[in-house]
Amino acid sequence: MPPDIQALAEPDIAAIAEQVFTALADPTRRAILAALASGGAATATDLAGLVPITRQAIAKHLALLAGAGLVMAEPGERRRVRYRLRSAPMQVAQQFLAALARDWDGALGALKDHLDKRSQVTTTTPLGEIGGHHG
Repeated sequence: MPPDIQALAEPDIAAIAEQVFTALADPTRRAILAALASGGAATATDLAGLVPITRQAIAKHLALLAGAGLVMAEPGERRRVRYRLRSAPMQVAQQFLAALARDWDGALGALKDHLDKRSQVTTTTPLGEIGGHHG
């Protein structure tokens, strides 16, 4: 795990993951991220040519993505700002999901074990003996 992620406190991980999930909830922002992932750094004007919305709307989406840490604004030539992907917040969100999956896997495993034991009792014990009642 990269050191910048490792240094985060647990509440920070949840907050970053929430920002990432909020950013990813919008299909236009996902399209912007996909365009940056496939084509590299781009300006808002470049992205407006790829996504069917105005440059101003792209700029608003980029501001939200930057706030979530998913893109970084870099000064370019002639005062044009280029946006580049940042992977660290996505890695934090993946770490958050992995922790949830581990919690679910443990709970589901315990449920499965419980149901398997219960199933063995009902299939191997005569009905009259379940629950301590003897006929």
